[in-house]
Amino acid sequence: MARASNISPQTVRVLELLLESPRSWHYGYALSQRTGLKSGTLYPILVRLAEQGWLDTKWSEPDAPGRPPRHTYRLTAEGAKSARERIAEFGSSRSRSRLRTAPSER
Repeated sequence: MARASNISPQTVRVLELLLESPRSWHYGYALSQRTGLKSGTLYPILVRLAEQGWLDTKWSEPDAPGRPPRHTYRLTAEGAKSARERIAEFGSSRSRSRLRTAPSER
């Protein structure tokens, strides 16, 4: 039997967004704006994904003088592959749980 996915809906949102352009660098603030996730939710997800080897991270130079450098993120090749697999598992497990829930409970 396949291992059930324990990926959160918030992590799925982040991964889906990153998969739209997996080789592009993304700013955390832009990810927050596009996913609707607050920084206290988003940044722990990004740190965990980076620690698992799913994300490359780097500091990017400021766009204007006097601005601080910003941390950017992008999927690694392994991260993109794993993200697709986990998102598929997540969708599959959500479908199964909906089938097990009685119509009156939905």
